[in-house]
Amino acid sequence: MDSTWSHDAWREKLGLPEDLVLLSDFNRDFGTAYELLTTSAAGMKNLLRRSVLVISPEGKITYRWDVPDPPRLPTADEVLAAMGGTAAVP
Repeated sequence: MDSTWSHDAWREKLGLPEDLVLLSDFNRDFGTAYELLTTSAAGMKNLLRRSVLVISPEGKITYRWDVPDPPRLPTADEVLAAMGGTAAVP
């Protein structure tokens, strides 16, 4: 639901490549299609769950991580592996 400006700032802060798409779903179209909408504990409806989806150029979801109240975020290594990249070596 964050704006494209927020995603641009996030991409710059993390040093992500410009061709990596961070989806802005302000109107919740994508969230509705992929069943990512939730209701908060306070009763706020139609919020998007924090999620990471890796989608191939063919449109196939190759990695999906989402939970209503994330106890943790996926690691960069998990996401990179799903994208076919090389995991970072500690």
